[in-house]
Amino acid sequence: MIITIRNLTSNAITAHTYLSQPSKFSARFHHNKDATKPASDDPTSSSEFTLRPLEDFTTELPKGFTRELGLRRDGVDPRDLSGLNTPAIEKKGLLENKEWHIHPEDFKIRFSMSLGASWQVVPVPDHCPWRIYTRRITQGHHKLLILGRRNLGSFLSELPDRLPLSSVVLPGTHDTMAFHGWPISQCQSPSTLLSTQLLGGIRIIDIRLAVIPPPSPVPDNISRQLIAYHGLWPQKTSFVTILHDIHTFLTSPIGSKETIVMSIKQEDFAVTPSPFFSQMVRETIIKSAGGWDDSKPSKTGISRGMWFLENRIPTLREVRGKVVMFSRFGGNGAGWERGLEGIGIHPTTWPDSAKEGFEWELKGTLVRTQDWYGIPTFFSIPEKVRLATANLIPPSDTSQPILPITYFSAASFPLAFPPTVAKGFGWPKWGLGIEGVNSRLGAWLLDQLGGSQQSAVQIARSDGCEDEKLRKNKEAVAEEPRIRGWTFLDYYAEPEGGDIVPLLVECNYRGRKSGEEGW
Repeated sequence: MIITIRNLTSNAITAHTYLSQPSKFSARFHHNKDATKPASDDPTSSSEFTLRPLEDFTTELPKGFTRELGLRRDGVDPRDLSGLNTPAIEKKGLLENKEWHIHPEDFKIRFSMSLGASWQVVPVPDHCPWRIYTRRITQGHHKLLILGRRNLGSFLSELPDRLPLSSVVLPGTHDTMAFHGWPISQCQSPSTLLSTQLLGGIRIIDIRLAVIPPPSPVPDNISRQLIAYHGLWPQKTSFVTILHDIHTFLTSPIGSKETIVMSIKQEDFAVTPSPFFSQMVRETIIKSAGGWDDSKPSKTGISRGMWFLENRIPTLREVRGKVVMFSRFGGNGAGWERGLEGIGIHPTTWPDSAKEGFEWELKGTLVRTQDWYGIPTFFSIPEKVRLATANLIPPSDTSQPILPITYFSAASFPLAFPPTVAKGFGWPKWGLGIEGVNSRLGAWLLDQLGGSQQSAVQIARSDGCEDEKLRKNKEAVAEEPRIRGWTFLDYYAEPEGGDIVPLLVECNYRGRKSGEEGW
């Protein structure tokens, strides 16, 4: 078995492999597929090597014998420690003295079939400073990616204030509150409550609402409220409760420097007039947690309470601790300050289930949207993923800021219900079933982060021209994917316990160049 390891942290990692059982075979270790170094004949010996950032190291393990991979780092980089809830001194000592062991047999994928799942998370202790993923290249060759363990509850606090929201990756959930109505209307697992989503790194939420009871034929003197709905299925959570949970997070120590984009969409358009719905949204926001006293003039323009209500892309500095409204409702904006210019980011067009996507202008930013949800059957899952992932990489030959908005959700009756599309079905790891959108997205992200070719630094070192080539290719290490945009997922926590979100968050640290996009 061959393992190629890529270190995606900021520091070099010292690693070693050793045989835990006697073997007549010797292991071969090679760097950049050039020279090889045989292991010692002593079966308990250790072969130590260094994993430099963004470089691949390949080790071949002898077949039929248990081997372990030990990882150790001597340096400390705060950016790689944000996910550890321990004091800085303790963290430093932990890294200097602790070693983590990875057992290859624990993450080996034993079946390689065309429909089989092709990646998974390598189990490590909770106090380990890394997240580790394995990606199958071939049946006998796996790639190991080591990422720093970032605090998903506060990852935006680590990014510069000057960044516009168009140049970051924000993980999100489609139909965020759709916990009921399986298999037709449910889009998220009931265990992933809104507070769980926010602490787990979700920063785009998709709120679908209906007025209950509807304005007609119920008399006007009846008390009404906005309730989360998906289609015809009530989701049992009031808009007031949603706003309370969001305000609690944004005023907490962990969330005070974060921002949340809230897409609001009307689900009861068949029975509730659009102006009435818009009025209900505004009144509920004002009176709920994070609202404001509407009788007092605003001192900060049209951004009031915890809300950013301007129709443009803000910077992180402007919206830390705030909710950015993304209004997919509102008609002509009647009743809102400045009309459509005061109802948050407001799309000018939204064609229904446009397969090739669509574009619209937002104050100098080109918004590229992919929301093909009406796939005919589960056989269209690969095409759905191909179109959606392509939208995450904006073209590099344009000077105009671009914001990709990408929905990975899809559904149709009867062969493509939301759980089927997101999670797949059967036993895809053994090639018996269909791999879902989320698993395919995870594989795509690992391929992008893992790099399909050697970096220029590797090439420079391998041909003996390190100084010259590094001087000519100072930006070569950043030949990484320029993944951008806002993403919407169904059942975001599956597969692998929500470990797609850390991959999306990691994209915020890749492909960045000083002086571009706010960096």
